[in-house]
Amino acid sequence: MLDLKSIKKAQERLKGVIHHTPFSYAPILSEMSGYEVYLKKENLQRTGAFKLRGAFNKIATLVEAGQKGGVVAASAGNHAQGVAFSAKHFGIDATIVMPESTPLNKIQGVKEFGASVILHGANYDEAYAYAVEYTQEHQLEFVHPFTDHEVMSGQGTVALEMLEAQANLDAIVVPVGGGGLIAGMGVAINALHPSTQVIGVASEGAPAMKESYESKTAHGTSSVRTIADGIAVRDASPITLKYILKEVDKLELVCEDEIAAAILFLLEKQKLLVEGAGAVGVAALLQNKLELKKGAKIGIVLSGGNIDVTMLALIIEKGLVKSSRKMKLSVVMIDKPGSLMIFTELLKEVGANIVHIGYDRTSVELEFGDAVVSVSLETKGTEHQNEVRSILNKNGFKFEELH
Repeated sequence: MLDLKSIKKAQERLKGVIHHTPFSYAPILSEMSGYEVYLKKENLQRTGAFKLRGAFNKIATLVEAGQKGGVVAASAGNHAQGVAFSAKHFGIDATIVMPESTPLNKIQGVKEFGASVILHGANYDEAYAYAVEYTQEHQLEFVHPFTDHEVMSGQGTVALEMLEAQANLDAIVVPVGGGGLIAGMGVAINALHPSTQVIGVASEGAPAMKESYESKTAHGTSSVRTIADGIAVRDASPITLKYILKEVDKLELVCEDEIAAAILFLLEKQKLLVEGAGAVGVAALLQNKLELKKGAKIGIVLSGGNIDVTMLALIIEKGLVKSSRKMKLSVVMIDKPGSLMIFTELLKEVGANIVHIGYDRTSVELEFGDAVVSVSLETKGTEHQNEVRSILNKNGFKFEELH
């Protein structure tokens, strides 16, 4: 059963195992938004995400009941590490079924905790189906990432810590994928401080729970596509939806560009590395989607920090271009000695720093006697980029901006 009592029991089990993560005032976000903003930094949790709480609580209850035969889970990320860590803590076997496309670093992260890994299926749903089959065949216990009362109770301990630190919050903003985190937290919040609004935020690329919340009936989507892989759930669960309908005041969506901007903001302004799922609450705040009274005191859960470094590099690169701090140009010039030097001298004149340059004279799209230069520049904003455009136009260079 999921209630305040089960969540407090989970909190007792988790003592000395998990980090009591910081719940800190965010002055820059507060000034920008007009709210009093606090961030719950589960990205600093052991294993890098809140998922450890639910996985540990579930496995602890199994061990208390005398079931030590081993556990199985299906996951490509945070839940996998939470289960692997918890199984190692109790000295029981863990088998994690992961999609065949899972990055090597995530596979190694699970193996480091002593779990066995089975790669099966093209996506999570195929891995999940095989994990259930494997569990039944070997008579083991399956640890679901969200449709489990003990897992949800463990996740609800995040709310207990937040309310212990700041009892009079007007709203708490929670990422939503499968719904286990917001279900557990919602039960705790409404039991302890019912005047606090519970606001969920999901990705537009995985809208099943938002659509189910609006229709009050659980259903799925044909596919999911989002950089917030921690909440990339295709089918809404009737189990978590039941709690969400009862405990959650509203559920918002944010798009990919908004998530990416929030990741970059948190990295640059808050010095926090947060994955896509962990950044959706801040994305909603930055896009003014919370619609709370001015001066409202709010807590936002940063649910995890396990972002793939290649994805992070892409987000940074695109973010610099969008914020006019990087400029990419394709410039056609006469292929003769001195042309490139004249071009680079013009850039020097306006203080644009070249970080990458390429020179091609063989493209079939070029006229004979022409060359194309691809160049990436560090710039200082929109006005500075206008200076670059102006000086190139003034000196007769034909160019195209690349995005």
